[in-house]
Amino acid sequence: MENENGPEKSEQGKEDKDGVTMLDVLQDEQELEEDANAVLGAADDQNCTYDEGYLARQPLYACLTCTQPENPDFKPAGICLACSYKCHERCELVELYTKRSFRCDCPTKKFSSDHKCKLKPGKVEENAKNSYSQNFSGVYCSCSRPYPDPEDPIEDEMIQCVICEDWYHGRHLGLGDTGPPQDTDYGEMICRGCARKYPLLINYKGVKIPESTNPSTTSSDPQSASTQTNHPCKLKPQETVEDDKAVDGKVDDDKKKDDSSAVDGEKSKDGEEPEESKAEAVSETLFLPEGWRSCICRCEKCVKYFKSNKIEFLLDEKDTVHHYESQGKKRAGQFEQGMEALSQMDRVQQVEAISMYNNMKTDLMGYLASFAREGKVVKEEDIRKFFSDMKSAKRPRLDLPPPDSCK
Repeated sequence: MENENGPEKSEQGKEDKDGVTMLDVLQDEQELEEDANAVLGAADDQNCTYDEGYLARQPLYACLTCTQPENPDFKPAGICLACSYKCHERCELVELYTKRSFRCDCPTKKFSSDHKCKLKPGKVEENAKNSYSQNFSGVYCSCSRPYPDPEDPIEDEMIQCVICEDWYHGRHLGLGDTGPPQDTDYGEMICRGCARKYPLLINYKGVKIPESTNPSTTSSDPQSASTQTNHPCKLKPQETVEDDKAVDGKVDDDKKKDDSSAVDGEKSKDGEEPEESKAEAVSETLFLPEGWRSCICRCEKCVKYFKSNKIEFLLDEKDTVHHYESQGKKRAGQFEQGMEALSQMDRVQQVEAISMYNNMKTDLMGYLASFAREGKVVKEEDIRKFFSDMKSAKRPRLDLPPPDSCK
């Protein structure tokens, strides 16, 4: 039998679908905010970080307006989060995600004399210890293309190398048809170029993290790691660290044949070395599990290898992007703050807040629709004007006569 209330319920369902509750708003914002906090949460958005020196890790931006790659006198430069807001707010910026051991260039002579850092007056000398990759020119990967690439019709994820910190298309990592593993199946990636440059690292391919390993009890200080010289090397044979050329990141072909690893617990029989050498595949991309750094050998010769090649940051588990992101995510977001605020409201206040939000959403959608119809770009001042007008509309009119009910 047909339900007489069917159409009515349908209309009610439509209203429910079109309506938005405050909880819906907070939950929708939570995921986006967590992603933003992962990159920006631990950064200072009010003060230039120049005076803090070379930070272990921070989000950076390249300004293609103030430093133009096509200019013959181009000097790559990176700016901190606060300077991207205060000093380059109207510039074309390239988001570089996070970089290690970098000092903000905004107040330095990297920029022309016409540019003045608003957060740190005056001009200082260039940061000699900063390093700049092609990313600071707005291009990435071995293909040296921008991201997103307007000329590339193929959708492809970008993965950052933990050593060179460049970003690579999954299809440009030499993985064939298999492609990269799922994000949840690895913690860090080392690109082919860096694996070739530092062949010792190939020993950690397929490393298994012991269940007994507790990252919180593992030393994350490279300095303290360098003092752990009272245990034998985990890598067998040790030619890759004993040979002088290995310290420079190079291994002779005859040495490569003997290069193998006992990191995963595999041992040769009767004292003989394994027949297959992992170092023979030094040109392949490495996908390493979360926590693999705790398995890095910290004997005297291995530590010397890492320091001589200036990759000792791999000995520091706090250097990982995962650790940096976890610090940012600790900040209370709008969801937590919103839920706390809602919990302090009575029922009437909650209904009023939700009603005001729904009205604001309707007005904003109507306001933006006019830009869409006219093909106009929405600018920051347009959004500011909308909220300014909305606040003005909420203010009581003091020039109106009192209502008739007043005596």
